[in-house]
Amino acid sequence: SLDFLSFRNHSHIESKFSVRSEEFPDEDMCYLVPGRRESISACNFKTDAQTFLVIHGWSVAGLFESWVSKLVSALLEREPDANVIVVDWLERASHHYPTSAENTRLVGMDVAKFINWLESLGYPLEKLHILGYSLGAHVAGIAGNLTNNKVNRITGLDPAGPTFEHADRLKRLSDDDAEFVDVLHTNTRGTPDLSIGIQRPVGHVDIYPNGGTFQPGCSLQNAMRMITTYGLYNVDQLVKCSHERSVHLFIDSLVNWDRQSLAYRCSSKEAFSKGLCLSCRKNRCTRLGYNVSKVRSTRSARMYLKTRDVMPYKVFHYQIKVHLFSQKDMTLESQPLKISLFGIRDERDNIPVVVSRMITNTTVSFLVTCDTDIGELLMLSVQWEKDSFLSGFFSTGQFRIRRMRVKSGETQANRLKPLFGKLLPAVMVPCFSS
Repeated sequence: SLDFLSFRNHSHIESKFSVRSEEFPDEDMCYLVPGRRESISACNFKTDAQTFLVIHGWSVAGLFESWVSKLVSALLEREPDANVIVVDWLERASHHYPTSAENTRLVGMDVAKFINWLESLGYPLEKLHILGYSLGAHVAGIAGNLTNNKVNRITGLDPAGPTFEHADRLKRLSDDDAEFVDVLHTNTRGTPDLSIGIQRPVGHVDIYPNGGTFQPGCSLQNAMRMITTYGLYNVDQLVKCSHERSVHLFIDSLVNWDRQSLAYRCSSKEAFSKGLCLSCRKNRCTRLGYNVSKVRSTRSARMYLKTRDVMPYKVFHYQIKVHLFSQKDMTLESQPLKISLFGIRDERDNIPVVVSRMITNTTVSFLVTCDTDIGELLMLSVQWEKDSFLSGFFSTGQFRIRRMRVKSGETQANRLKPLFGKLLPAVMVPCFSS
């Protein structure tokens, strides 16, 4: 009811609101208590500063996970004068998953009442940014829907999938819940409603790093290596590695401000893997994380990018288009290539790429990423693996490259080189502006 959400009624609020500090990012030193104005001054809450509200997700052990303090530290490093509040709903989050998922409604009401109370004290909601992870993303959405007025921004960090994939928008995070809603999807592998992270777009901007299904460095092999090194305490890394990567990508955007990852609007991850979507025209690209471009449209913008497996996660994206010419019509599947890029600052050798299909007398497009800033591209090398099916055709002289184009996503520069020679196992191509 309206009375339940009124700032005058603060009964039955079970969630706690811990004000964190740069000195003690992992300690609950002081709590803001809705209805008790004296807690504002007691906790040194700054009523004219930006405020970040951090909401955790499902907690099997009933404890805060280590990412919470890391995110708090990163937020205060980036915005030293800000308030950072951690919403503690551990008691309701540590049940079996279906029960904890159902509890998001109750916690969302708590958070909404807390925000209404802050606003009643004169706090401007245009300075409020909520960050919710997993189930916490849906808590944020429910709260944003129930507040008297809209908060400025909600960031969903891999919102939970089970029981929410097909849920009504009032029961989950949606683009109605704040003036701007941005979402990172990092663990959407599996069938809808069974994947750990929600698959559907639920914000104004939905970013799917590495396709959103699985993150580099989160393989079984890497998890077993971690368990061998650090013990069974880290066995949960196998499950949550890709899920929690959403948080660390956001942290990366806060602390590595000089290496901001770019994401690109695209119709599908398959089209993106072909390098077809590296345009920044008409707001078709944005920085990932804290400095995302706050562009609202009638339809959610699905955006994609590749990342490294460790922080800083940024890579540089290149589309390579090759027009193959032959007097014969042939289709070749799963062709392994090695690409080397040479620029004015640096170079990167032998980047492995598998081109899903190469058809003669057509243009083949594929994506190459590089974790080194090579600067302006001067030359590239295309080399077929020795065991490639293509190698048997080189002696015939029937394959030729008519032209090759390279586009950089980060600089938006195009390079074009017409070629009329024989396609060899290794092709060195000097690049210049078209």
